Amino acid sequence: MSEVSRIVHRHAKPGCAATYETLVRGMLEASSHFPGYLSAAIIPPHSEDQPFQIIQRFATQADLDRWRSSPESADWHQRLAPVVASEADYRTLSGLEVWFPAKITSTGPARWRLAVVTWMGIFPTVAFCLWYIAPLLAALPFLLKVAILTILVVLAMTYGIMPRLSRWMGWWLKPVRRKV
Repeated sequence: MSEVSRIVHRHAKPGCAATYETLVRGMLEASSHFPGYLSAAIIPPHSEDQPFQIIQRFATQADLDRWRSSPESADWHQRLAPVVASEADYRTLSGLEVWFPAKITSTGPARWRLAVVTWMGIFPTVAFCLWYIAPLLAALPFLLKVAILTILVVLAMTYGIMPRLSRWMGWWLKPVRRKV
């Protein structure tokens, strides 16, 4: 099972942004006590016409579903109802989509920067697999060796390397703001 991230876009009623944000912070605090909770963040809008972005990360889809169907979640959504201006737009991401968390904001990093960071993870991982693991698979047919090596690389990249690398390189992956 892989971790999942749920991204929520929602507008607060005019004049209710501070109340909305306070309530969302309370809801995220409540969700943090549920099994499988990993983290959460709120990205306030740049202007009143833009939505808030809320990001919740859980270890598995089942953990997220447990929170979503809980009485606590329903209670927090009732508390939020008076201060929201729109229905929530939900998006759930898992697997490769969450290698680069900055990409889920409206302006993500340049593709070439994503490519460089991906290469920084893939190069040593493939080199390690070819140096240490490939010799152990020498007696196997070519396609089976390739299948085993690529499975190992994908698992290492998805569960170990890219989450850390994207965090460590977050400063470099942030979009460059140019003054006009």
